[in-house]
Amino acid sequence: MSFAKVYSAQVNLLSGQIVTIEVDLSRGLHSFSVVGLPDKAVDESKDRVSSAIKNSGFQSPKSKNQRIIVSLSPADLKKEGPFFDLAIALSYMLAAGDLKFNPEKKIFLGELGLDGVLRRIRGTLPLIQEAKKMGYEEVYLPKENAEEAALVEGIKIFGANSLVEVVEHLGLSEPSKISSPARIATRSVAGGGPLENSLNSSKGITVQPKTEIKYESKNYGADFAEVRGQEGAKRGLEIAAAGGHNIAMYGPPGTGKTMLARAFSQLLPDLSLEEVLEITGIHSVAGATRGELVSAPPFRAPHHTSSYVSLIGGGTYPKPGEVTLAHRGVLFLDEFPEFEKRVIESLRQPLEDNIVSISRAKASAIFPSNFILVAAMNPCPCGNQGSKQKACICKPSDLDRYKRKLSGPIMDRIDLWVSVGNVDYKKLSGEGTGEKSQFIKNRVLKAREMQKNRFQKLGRNINTNSEMNVKDLNEIIKLESSVRDLLDDSAARLALSARAYHRVIKIARTIADLENSSEIKSDHILEAIQYRPKVSN
Repeated sequence: MSFAKVYSAQVNLLSGQIVTIEVDLSRGLHSFSVVGLPDKAVDESKDRVSSAIKNSGFQSPKSKNQRIIVSLSPADLKKEGPFFDLAIALSYMLAAGDLKFNPEKKIFLGELGLDGVLRRIRGTLPLIQEAKKMGYEEVYLPKENAEEAALVEGIKIFGANSLVEVVEHLGLSEPSKISSPARIATRSVAGGGPLENSLNSSKGITVQPKTEIKYESKNYGADFAEVRGQEGAKRGLEIAAAGGHNIAMYGPPGTGKTMLARAFSQLLPDLSLEEVLEITGIHSVAGATRGELVSAPPFRAPHHTSSYVSLIGGGTYPKPGEVTLAHRGVLFLDEFPEFEKRVIESLRQPLEDNIVSISRAKASAIFPSNFILVAAMNPCPCGNQGSKQKACICKPSDLDRYKRKLSGPIMDRIDLWVSVGNVDYKKLSGEGTGEKSQFIKNRVLKAREMQKNRFQKLGRNINTNSEMNVKDLNEIIKLESSVRDLLDDSAARLALSARAYHRVIKIARTIADLENSSEIKSDHILEAIQYRPKVSN
């Protein structure tokens, strides 16, 4: 047989794409070419595959006088990464007559080391989901990726440590074609290693059992009970968690803004199974995990020197950024005005629409970005403006430049603005007497459940108050005339924009949910209004 075809897959944005691997062998001077828009990593696979086959005890492709052509289709799709090494090796061996198996309904994934060991790849979960969707029944991939792959039901997952394990499982055309395990192990893994261990195992590879999700609450910082004072900020963060609202904390340095932001993530509800799969897939594609599951809401805290592309995503072939990695979780931007103005302004779309739309010359992408923004900032560059203890040393030009970093549209998109002032020293030396995060989380969960039930009854595909659009507000939320008059008068005095006006209603609805109130009352409106920024740009 001089021709063979097997199947593999690669990541395409945040989803998988099935790729067909075809190998044709013909007589002539030795050559090994890969066609089908391969990038450098794919083109170099011919050297990795040749060495892996040789060091696994088979006859090397380079030792034969033959022309080898590997075609990756669809031909107009850019092929990236080392996903295809295992598939190329098996396709070659099938064409050369070293293997004899039926490749239909099977997917092969994995990078090969020169010794034939299979190495971990990224983006496993979306690849398996695509394979199942397209009707494939078996997937062979590195053992390190097997646990993540086994999250998907209805498809058999085989995790292997080496090329030899896969070959022995599929079936050699002639047992004599492979060298003895002792020779291979001595030649390829000096002193023993994963390949030798796999060769000495009598069990071979078996179907990976379904992965059960273990929900773990990650502790990114202190408990709310450990934060001295700052009751106003704690209340604002509770409202933000209950309704999925964006929040900004401002105040002098060292008052606990970062500590509060890290404690905030403990207030968020646990992820559902669908959310775990979605988030794990995103982080796997981005290479932000090493095969582990993301079972807790993400907490992303990029440095203020982060670039536009790293935060929003992009590149010649678009990749997700921090706003997508924070999907279903928290994006914490410390020293908010110190980010580049272009970076700050780029948050307009994700804060409004919960997506990021990226267009480049060679590709376009829409990435999900439904996160809660928690921003922290000082009142001025030196941090002492308005302080009774220290004098501000900023020049007027510095203050103007600092304030201009945050435009009106950005400030409008942040629902709650809370002040985090200096704490009395006597409180700092005492023991924490505030509520624990778990008690606050219980109230958040009850408020979230009220919102979920309300939206389900009305047939809305949303979960939190922050996701309501203007149409939802008009149809779902009915204000009494006195409450509406209070809101209108307050909006007129504060010169609120239409967006800010609607956000006040959403916040008031969340405050009412926290109090288990079916109606929005005047007190809820008054509290919601006090969270608008005191100074408008």
